[in-house]
Amino acid sequence: MALRWRISALVAAAACAVAAAVGVLVHEFSRNRELSQARESARVTLDRAAVTYTRTGEVQGSGAALDAPGLPGDLRDLVEQGHRGTEFTTGPAGPAMWAARPAGSRVLSVRVDLTTTMRDIGALDASIVVAGLITTAVVLPLGVLTAGRMSRRLRTAAGTARRIAAGDLDARIAAGPRPRDEIADISTAVDTMAGALQKRLLGEQRFTADVAHELRTPLMGLVTAAELLPEGEAAGYVRDRVRVLGTLVEELLEISRLDAGAEHADMSPCPVGPLVREVVARSGPATTVVGADETADTEGDTDGDAGAATVRTDSRRLERILTNLVVNAHRHGRAPVVVTVSGDGRTVTVRDHGPGYPRTLLDDGPQRFRTGARERGTGHGLGLTIALGQAQVIGATLEFGDAPDGGALATLRLPAVPPPAGADPSGLAER
Repeated sequence: MALRWRISALVAAAACAVAAAVGVLVHEFSRNRELSQARESARVTLDRAAVTYTRTGEVQGSGAALDAPGLPGDLRDLVEQGHRGTEFTTGPAGPAMWAARPAGSRVLSVRVDLTTTMRDIGALDASIVVAGLITTAVVLPLGVLTAGRMSRRLRTAAGTARRIAAGDLDARIAAGPRPRDEIADISTAVDTMAGALQKRLLGEQRFTADVAHELRTPLMGLVTAAELLPEGEAAGYVRDRVRVLGTLVEELLEISRLDAGAEHADMSPCPVGPLVREVVARSGPATTVVGADETADTEGDTDGDAGAATVRTDSRRLERILTNLVVNAHRHGRAPVVVTVSGDGRTVTVRDHGPGYPRTLLDDGPQRFRTGARERGTGHGLGLTIALGQAQVIGATLEFGDAPDGGALATLRLPAVPPPAGADPSGLAER
């Protein structure tokens, strides 16, 4: 049940409880007061009748009776024991207050009829019930309105928090200051948290970009120096490490551009099948390509027209995404690696037969400089991060999962209507 209706139900229950409590108190007070007055009236009448009976031996005209047939048994027994008393009854003759006392060997009693009094109390009870219903009917809409406003403010705060978690670090609730307002305090705290998080992430992004730019100059010197080394095993190792370092710097620069939102899609018609074959051909090891209607398995090539559909997207970025996925499958998984293209060319899956993606990646997405599991091999953890960022630029979705029969499975879905060329991407925020 939504908070709005919970609060509304609580308001209605509280209003009904207050009305019921007030009704019970008023009913008991009125009833006890009327019974007390009737008891006092019966005693006074009984005392006057006793004086008249003592003087004249008669009770006619006094409002009392001797040995009245309707006298309650308990009260009669009390009088026979020599005491006086009163009792309220609700017999067939209606509600009444009895008062009795000994009169020699007889019982002198007075009956005060309370039919009208009890009817008035019943009418008062009905009025209290109506007043309670009217009060509830008036209070409940006000409670629903107030609860609705609170619910909308909380939903706005929750929606903004979800946008921030999804990477929109500019999202703010912008709730005005309200003294002693807990919801406004929560909204202000969320905005403060978002501002601090944005400042910290921007600082990390600037640091990554600065480090990558600063490394380019000494890296070029290392490349030149490595080329001047005499041929040998040591020189080959140095050139290989320099090449790895160069790749790392380029990937860091690419991530910094994605972080800054400086990457824009250049949309054009792109045949997905030939592009997939080019990526597979450069991947080196054997890769299986499954097209729309047929399957081929060769050393980096396919026969037929696998995935011949043409889609409108940024072919350079799509190639970058597929290359990173295939390379990651070969590097961290096990053969065979299978690339599947749907009939319309809008869905491409890359699957290996290794241990699958680590749980941290499936839960939190790819993270920089973290491969997640030792059995997935070593690496910088930047390939999948870049693939995810480039997918966001072209408006595609990239999902990571494990195949039912084992192995890692990456699914790329291209949008039916791609974003316009030059559209500002959402950027790449670490999750």
